[in-house]
This record gives sequence, C-alpha cells and structure tokens, in this order.
Amino acid sequence: MTENITGKVIVITGASSGLGEAATRHLASQGAKPVIGARRLEKLEAIAKDIGLPEGSAVRTDVTKPDDLRRLVDQAISLHGRIDVIINNAGLMPLSPLEKLKIDDWSRTIDVNLKGTLYGIAAALPHMKTQKSGQIINVSSVAGHKVSPGSAVYSATKTAVRVLSEGLRQEVKPYNIRTTVISPGAVISELPASVADPDTAKFVEDLYKKCAIPASSFARAVSFAISQPDDVDINEILFRPTNQDY
Repeated sequence: MTENITGKVIVITGASSGLGEAATRHLASQGAKPVIGARRLEKLEAIAKDIGLPEGSAVRTDVTKPDDLRRLVDQAISLHGRIDVIINNAGLMPLSPLEKLKIDDWSRTIDVNLKGTLYGIAAALPHMKTQKSGQIINVSSVAGHKVSPGSAVYSATKTAVRVLSEGLRQEVKPYNIRTTVISPGAVISELPASVADPDTAKFVEDLYKKCAIPASSFARAVSFAISQPDDVDINEILFRPTNQDY
C-alpha cells in the first residue's frame, strides 16, 4: 500500500484531531511528508513532534481565510520543494432544523465546509498546474448523498463539495492532476461536538454510539486513493460503518 506514497508531500487541513490526525499519522508511517494545518497550533505541533516531522511542518491555519491556506501550501513547498497532494479535510457539522433559524451556524458551515475547500484548491492548484502533476482530495460525507431532518445546510455544503470535485476533475485533465472526493459515514472524531441543537445532538450521539468506526478507516481510504498508479484516478469513495442505516 505504500507504493506511490513514499516521499509524497501531502498537505492536510483539519489535522489536529479526528480524520485529519489519523490520515497524518497513517501517511507518515508510509513514508509520506505531511505538512499539517489547523487552528490549534499546539495540538498540531504535538502531533508533528510525535511522528518526527521536520520543524515547520505544522502551520496554524483557519480555512476560512484564503491567505492561511496559501501560507500552508507555501510552507510545504518551502520545506520540500513541491506539493503532491492536498487533503481538504477541515469541516464542522452544527446540525439543526431550518425552522430554528441558526443563521450564524449556516454561515459558518458554508464558510468552513465549502469555501474552505475552495480556498484549499485555490492555494494548491497553481503549483500543481506548473508541476503537471498532483492530487486534490476533498472530504464530503454520507450527508452529501442523503439528507435527514436537521442536516439540510450541512448536506447542502457536502453535496456542493461533491459537485465541485466533479467539475474540478474535468477541468484539470490537461495538467495530469488527479481528484478524489471521500464521503465518510459515522467515523469517530470531534465532529459531533459541533452539533449544538439538543434534539439533533441526541440523534447524532445515539448514531455514533451505535456504529461509529475508528478514524483509521478514513486514513486507509485516503491511502488507497493516493497509492494508485499515476494513470489511475480514484474519483469517489463512499463508505459507512457496516451497521449504519443512514
């Protein structure tokens, strides 16, 4: 599985916990060179130190700020001379019924999940075009395929990530860039903690208690997509816990 991973420079957002941290650790163990971003710099630096990344591999990053994404990608290039993969993983999930009019939550969800993905693409794409190589991995969700009460805005952003990824796939073919969108189901992470609405939070808590699987499942999916030969483009991965109905 380490084939086509060893030595690759991989930028990962939302890497301070959960899916991003699991991917960072797994890819580093396979010989990749992660450069990681999140708002919680102290957690990033602890992860980087624990797995022996070079100094400067952890960068404080707020994905709602395009300049932060540019700094993260530029740091990867400064450290390693190139960028081979970006994983636009940062996300949040403040679910609630629309009738509760959580307008601030709607805006934050769009800013992080959709605009944050766009800003990551904007930071990495010019370098990958110049290289005539690279891979952009965007993280959607099962909620980007199915909608449930309370998930309308979250599902809309994650559906948008899928649509965005398909448009990107078609546009970057002249530059030999691969694109992947990964849609996890219930995976253990801090994501449920962003659900503030009590009734919806109870539904999510029960779902995760019933069937959530380790974040390593996401890391293996990422590794599978990256490890394929350069002429194989894994465009979409949808996975759930075996016993997840939703």
